[in-house]
Amino acid sequence: MREVPSDTAPVKVPETSIRKTAAPSARPFRTVVERDIARQFEAALAASDGETGAHCIHELWMRGAHGGAIETGLSRLWQATGGRVPDWLPTQHVPWLPTLYDVAERFRATGRGRCHVYLVLLDFSDRRGDPFGLYVGQSAYAAARRFEQHKAGIRAAGSVLKRGLEVLTGPVQHLCRIPAREARRIEGELASALADAGLRIEGGH
Repeated sequence: MREVPSDTAPVKVPETSIRKTAAPSARPFRTVVERDIARQFEAALAASDGETGAHCIHELWMRGAHGGAIETGLSRLWQATGGRVPDWLPTQHVPWLPTLYDVAERFRATGRGRCHVYLVLLDFSDRRGDPFGLYVGQSAYAAARRFEQHKAGIRAAGSVLKRGLEVLTGPVQHLCRIPAREARRIEGELASALADAGLRIEGGH
């Protein structure tokens, strides 16, 4: 994330672009040039605005910004906001996050229900190749609660118990509160599609 002079006025962005309910998949800064995203990010830090700052980082992430820039941006955002950052923004740089959004967007459920498709980032730093993997699951519990259960050994998948780092909620926000049958179907199909895209996948049964 590039530094900008402190006397630079923040770019004017339509209020609807940074509304508090904006989903990351909507990419409210999609049409904003990088220079102005940097200016908006500095304004967000000054105002301790974790939501807007998160959208700024997310947009650059989706555009393939360098991992070091993303890591620096994440660190600055957490420091400036005291950790008041949306839970859909990962806490560390995942190189294939744009691919994850692209693939997950292909899947849709019909109707509403009580189940959730969820994703857990896995630590494979002790293995050769990509240091990250992904667990795909579905549950009647919300993703954060199910992750806590995994880590506590409650109906836990071994990969999540041993390697689970955090829940990646952003890419599958649209796959929450769906019918159980749909959740089971999408769980398997999504896992297969992500594996086909080259990701190290666990779960998806």
